[in-house]
Amino acid sequence: MDKASTDPQRNPDPGPDVFDAVVVGAGFAGLYAVHKLSLAGLRVRCIEAGDGVGGTWFWNQYPGARCDVESLEYSYSFSDDLQQDWVWSEKYAPQAEILRYINHVADRFDLRRHISFNTRVRSAVFDEAAERWTVTTSDGQSVLVRYCVMASGNLSALRLPPIAGLDRFQGDWHHSSRWPSAGVDLSGKRVGVIGTGSTGIQIIPVVAGSAEQLHVFQRSPNFCVPAQNLPLDPEVDKRYKAVYAEKRLRAKQSVFGLSNLANPTQSALELSPQERTERYEQRWQYGGNQAFLTAFTDLLTSQQSNDSCADFVRDKIRGIVDDPQTAAALCPTDHPIGARRLCVGSSYFETYNRPNVTLVDLRATPIACITAKGIQTSAHEVELDVIIFATGFDAMTGALREIDIRGRDGLALTDKWADGPSTYLGLMVAGFPNFFVITGPGSPSVKSNMVFSIEQHVDWITDCIAHLEAQHIAVIEPAIESETRWVAHVNEVANRTLYPLADSWYMGSNVPGKPRVFMPYVGGIPTYRKICDEVAADGYRGFTLTKARDRQALARAEPERDAQ
Repeated sequence: MDKASTDPQRNPDPGPDVFDAVVVGAGFAGLYAVHKLSLAGLRVRCIEAGDGVGGTWFWNQYPGARCDVESLEYSYSFSDDLQQDWVWSEKYAPQAEILRYINHVADRFDLRRHISFNTRVRSAVFDEAAERWTVTTSDGQSVLVRYCVMASGNLSALRLPPIAGLDRFQGDWHHSSRWPSAGVDLSGKRVGVIGTGSTGIQIIPVVAGSAEQLHVFQRSPNFCVPAQNLPLDPEVDKRYKAVYAEKRLRAKQSVFGLSNLANPTQSALELSPQERTERYEQRWQYGGNQAFLTAFTDLLTSQQSNDSCADFVRDKIRGIVDDPQTAAALCPTDHPIGARRLCVGSSYFETYNRPNVTLVDLRATPIACITAKGIQTSAHEVELDVIIFATGFDAMTGALREIDIRGRDGLALTDKWADGPSTYLGLMVAGFPNFFVITGPGSPSVKSNMVFSIEQHVDWITDCIAHLEAQHIAVIEPAIESETRWVAHVNEVANRTLYPLADSWYMGSNVPGKPRVFMPYVGGIPTYRKICDEVAADGYRGFTLTKARDRQALARAEPERDAQ
């Protein structure tokens, strides 16, 4: 070995890399952030744990994985050439096709050159004197940046239920979000699936078609409506793309950021029972969860209206599932429809009519432990070759909690959020300067078309940074009073609805010990966008801006307007 390569005097440590911004995550949010920030002239480094782009669509390659938002809506709008050129094959795109699309975007806009793959962020620490973030990665390297942009995802921190004995199991087991990319051969196997949320409802019909025997371990039943998926008619695609600009504008005016379904104008109670049933039947035949949630104005605010919809779906379940006892176990009775994520399936309830499928109701016979041979319930042992955990995520905050993030005075984000997440607009956190969160808690995020909300957040962040650069402002952060008022507003809006009545991952209820706080903003896309735009137009009202040279704090935390 050449002496020069080992002599520290001749090869001093080059120190950390220096960039203007770091983006954490290379999914839909991270890629668009890299694209926008680099176009704005910033030196950007993106750090991604996986060996490829795609975010949730990179990690979740389980059987049956697909989007529950229509393909033509669940796509970028920032490039008309892109949205005109790309052709989707189905109404609801499968995971593999979405991943191909994201890879195409990365290549088309030359984004990979900004990304460090197979690298995890371990810590992000704010240096008050230097007014910079030091971001340290799993390979021991550090990056110094002015702006830290978290695109780590709302559903990326997986969770396994605390069931004793998994280490004793002699078969194979997999979590849905870490499914082997080469696939798993389940033919002729005795398979157990734990969990019947959105993921389980997609997995179960596919696994039932290949497994010798499938046992579904249901902790609590969920409402599910049919996707009514089908190949995308080329004529439909052509007509849609002819008015894409109009569609995107309509999405901005819709409650959930979707253009295909108009905002509702009637209460469910204004119609006769027969008329209500006809409306629900039309939505059932159209397919998808948003079709149901936009059927009437008050499905998520009136218990009586909600009951009419829930009763319709329960009647559908009883009409589809042959065995009355199984049908009863599949009918949710403990939460309003839509208060948990309304699942979308394909032949889900029909699957329970197959002779090789057995539902294990864990409310009646809970799991005691996992054994060497399978799963022991309070009633009997179920022998299995493969266990699939479709048990979800530490949603919305989990990915951020996995990183040691420290702001002013060494304050840890996990400590700041010990009683529940607090943000201003779901975009920034008081005490964490120049630290942006894309689709964070306190924003519409998971209660909207995610790609639509991602673009809105990234555009806002990019415009904000451009303002800071133009005005020679070193630091922006929310005033604590603004954050407090925003959190109160988010809670006030949620408490007008039925959402808090359900134990759900919206509330953090699926993670033991996590504070029970409703995390998304459900005031609707038009209201939220208007607030964000007004805050920016008013010189970033509610934020504190500090000049780069004289460090003169320009406090702008004036009282919020009526919407807040």
